[in-house]
Amino acid sequence: MPEKFDVIVVGAGPAGTSCALVCAQKGLNVLLIERGEYPGSKNVMGGVLYRKQMEELIPEFWKEAPLERPVIEQRFWMMDKESVVQFGYKGLEWGVEPYNNFTVLRAQFDQWFAKKAVEAGALLINETVVTECIVENGKVIGVRTDRPNGEVYADVVVLADGVNSLLSKQLGFHKEFRPDEVALTVMEVINLPKEKINDRFNLEDNQGCTIEIFGDSTKGNLGTAFLYTNKDSLNIGVGTTLSSMIKSKMKPYDLLDYLKTHPMVKPMLAGGESAEYLAHLIPEGGYRSVPKVAGNGVVVVGDAAQLVNAIHREGSNMAMHSGLLAAETVIEAKYRGDFSESSLNLYRQKLYDSFIIKDLEKYKDATHTFENNPQYFKEYVPMMNKAMSKFFTVDGTPKRDKQKEIMKSVTAERGTFKVIQDIYRAWKAVK
Repeated sequence: MPEKFDVIVVGAGPAGTSCALVCAQKGLNVLLIERGEYPGSKNVMGGVLYRKQMEELIPEFWKEAPLERPVIEQRFWMMDKESVVQFGYKGLEWGVEPYNNFTVLRAQFDQWFAKKAVEAGALLINETVVTECIVENGKVIGVRTDRPNGEVYADVVVLADGVNSLLSKQLGFHKEFRPDEVALTVMEVINLPKEKINDRFNLEDNQGCTIEIFGDSTKGNLGTAFLYTNKDSLNIGVGTTLSSMIKSKMKPYDLLDYLKTHPMVKPMLAGGESAEYLAHLIPEGGYRSVPKVAGNGVVVVGDAAQLVNAIHREGSNMAMHSGLLAAETVIEAKYRGDFSESSLNLYRQKLYDSFIIKDLEKYKDATHTFENNPQYFKEYVPMMNKAMSKFFTVDGTPKRDKQKEIMKSVTAERGTFKVIQDIYRAWKAVK
């Protein structure tokens, strides 16, 4: 192994592998370091991969990548204890090329993706922990690992080491993230025959469905649950901010067990066999939590840069695109022979000009708003279910009278002014 590389990438998740792939394709000498046994062994996400950002890296990747199902239907559930209000979209156009998004199993997909980086020329080293960046005269010049004689050097180090990013914290790029800036998600993969999945979700063999669940799935706390279809398994998970868990004294695995036994969810899982349990921290702070992303000889990408749109449950696409932007910056810096902070700040500029920061800025107040106003999940979701139950119950009451009763019950619980105030506050947070 050469002592010095052009680029060292720490972390073989979507962001790190994207950066390593593009740099290697342009002829740079790249070292990709992964702490897990293999790429994907330590990585967790709900299981949705977006086509657009992946296709920018590998055109027509769906023809060879280990994907589960193209998603043709996205559902949203507003769930109470014994009912659910649901809406969504199902489009058969998403079931044909070029598709919209896919369900994936990270352990399979990440290995395939990292292999593409290796085929392009990157050197992948697994089961290696980077303990710190090597800094000399204020510039990052390499990394120190837990291997014997584990110092490795490079012109640029790309930090893709996940939500806690101990390495960027050591560099002073960010402080310890607050409990309301981080969510803990627990997920279970449940094996289920393909025929049962197709029947229960009204799908054909090469069609997938995602369900995002709000309300009682988190016992009214800030967070969401999800249920995604794979070829012959389901991904079910639930996550809330750490601050919500602390306040309500919830245990994440208890919350997942509660979700699995919920009368709206239980029939979907019936007869399934648990295959895997996973847990993962997810950045939730959004725009206001994005740390310093470039320094002398170093850039920060993906979850390590807090690049997750919690409102739309987008993370992998932002990670991949940030990895691409970082690679473009590194390649340009290599051409100039300048790896200073002012040179690498081009990555920051690219990031802030992209859809990533623009989307995060749009929802910059959303998490804070919903965290400090628990009535949206605790009160309004049950209200919505009660209202729909009342409206669709045929009992001889005229529909106009039902509408009046529903409006009266909503305003009676919160008060007319507070309801209007809550509507305006929510609109302002997501407008």
